[in-house]
Amino acid sequence: MASPSRGIPLPGFGAPAVGFDTPFEMLEACHERVQRTLALQQRLCEHLQTQGCDDSARSAAFDVLRYFDIAAPLHHEDEERHVFPALHAAKDEALLAAVAQLQADHVAMAQRWAVARSALLALSGGGITQFSAEQLAALDAFAAGYADHIRTEEEWVYPAARAAMDAGALQAMARDMRQRRGAAQ
Repeated sequence: MASPSRGIPLPGFGAPAVGFDTPFEMLEACHERVQRTLALQQRLCEHLQTQGCDDSARSAAFDVLRYFDIAAPLHHEDEERHVFPALHAAKDEALLAAVAQLQADHVAMAQRWAVARSALLALSGGGITQFSAEQLAALDAFAAGYADHIRTEEEWVYPAARAAMDAGALQAMARDMRQRRGAAQ
């Protein structure tokens, strides 16, 4: 397992970057990073079983923590502030139900993250050298919540929201995303 400190890029950060001027593409790129970080989490669990705990394992745990502590909450906030409100005027009951489910998913993801996070913190800090069965289950439950969530957003909700937003709304979304991340214009 490679460590970023050894010149290996963080998962999901080696691909060409998209800019804030294309906010929906930014959201989709974030989904790629979520999937890559969850794959790193899975490789970490496998590494612990086959190689044991070492510096690479602790570094990987730290990388997963950093991503889901910093980037993922910003991504969810982007959706809560811009994507979902754009659809609240929709007359499509199924679409509105999907939005309500995605919002409930965000709450559940945060709760599952709190449990998974404690296992990763313990490993990255040297407090444990293996995950318990309960910790592995928490990590699996956290990862499992993303597949349908991402699919619903990318295949249905993002296209509907993009169609519902005019150029001014897209610019405001981009500006807000940039400002909340402290990115230069």
